[in-house]
Amino acid sequence: MTKKIDRFLAERQPRTPCLVIDLDVIADNYRKLRTAVPRAAIYYAVKANPAPEILTVLEGLGSSFDTASVNEIDMVLATGASADRISYGNTIKKKADIAAAFSRGVKLYALDSEPELNKIADAAPGSKVFCRILTSGANADWPLSRKFGCDVAMAKKLLIAAAQRGVIPIGVSFHVGSQQRDPGQWDAAVGQAAWLFSECENAGVTLSMLNIGGGFPTRYRRSIPTMPEYGASIEESLHKHFGNRIPDIIVEPGRQMVGSAGVIQSEVVLISKKSDRDTKRWVYLDVGKFGGLAETMDESIQYPITTSRKGTPRSVILAGPTCDSMDILYEKADYRLPEDLEIGDKIEIRACGAYTSTYASVAFNGFEPLKTYCI
Repeated sequence: MTKKIDRFLAERQPRTPCLVIDLDVIADNYRKLRTAVPRAAIYYAVKANPAPEILTVLEGLGSSFDTASVNEIDMVLATGASADRISYGNTIKKKADIAAAFSRGVKLYALDSEPELNKIADAAPGSKVFCRILTSGANADWPLSRKFGCDVAMAKKLLIAAAQRGVIPIGVSFHVGSQQRDPGQWDAAVGQAAWLFSECENAGVTLSMLNIGGGFPTRYRRSIPTMPEYGASIEESLHKHFGNRIPDIIVEPGRQMVGSAGVIQSEVVLISKKSDRDTKRWVYLDVGKFGGLAETMDESIQYPITTSRKGTPRSVILAGPTCDSMDILYEKADYRLPEDLEIGDKIEIRACGAYTSTYASVAFNGFEPLKTYCI
């Protein structure tokens, strides 16, 4: 909670639930990442939060952008950013969408399969491509393995084939998992990428770019390493595996860039028990999984939650307002709220700037999407 957000909530008293973003925090997070990984080009992962105000701030700071759809590409272009600052990083694209991106000037595409290579070669001839490889996702609170990427043997075949299909294979990408709390997790993937660079060079294909993805975390309930620790670990891995031939580096921050900049204010709708024997109260909020807190699934992302009440903290079960039994936020993670908490009280869910507003349903149960204020 920044002073700016605190003042906004006190003075404006917006209707809840709402997300409030402090743009100054985003600018500061950008500068911290730039300092930690100075050799890398920063491609903000637009999916984390595509609010126009956020994109405009990052464009002004010189950021490039990782996009997942043509709509996101158009959002970036609307800021005045040129198409050469955009990567179409989704490995699952319709051919028509590739063609639409290409018509807008986008020339950098991700792939992880032969059918995707064929679509890009047909719809975006002459473009640059990079192949995403699988990682374990170990130690990440929100793993991104299995669905995206291919093994290194297949990646080698795809990059060599790309050179024969009228596109330009320039490199390799990977993602060690969102909210990655272990700076050492980049090392194995960098090593695999270095092997691919060598194998492709032996086959006559010279690669020049390594996309080390995102994964940089936001502070939630548990401590995390500092950005300099991540930067130092990644730099050590690059020198270890590439020696003096370190390629161009891309990073794709999302959560790190915007997570700590946002606070959701919510209202307590109901406090109840299921029986007289219950030792835990159920606390129902006016925001839940379908209102933007989808990452509470399996209690994976555990947001800090605060209130102005000062009573003795007691264990609670936290749930959302919808008529869906899946709309339970935290039951096992031992969340505690003051025993004097009452219906109608406001609570703040902190570090909610990433992956919340765009997860909110359009009208599930008739509830409005999460309102966002950028200040």
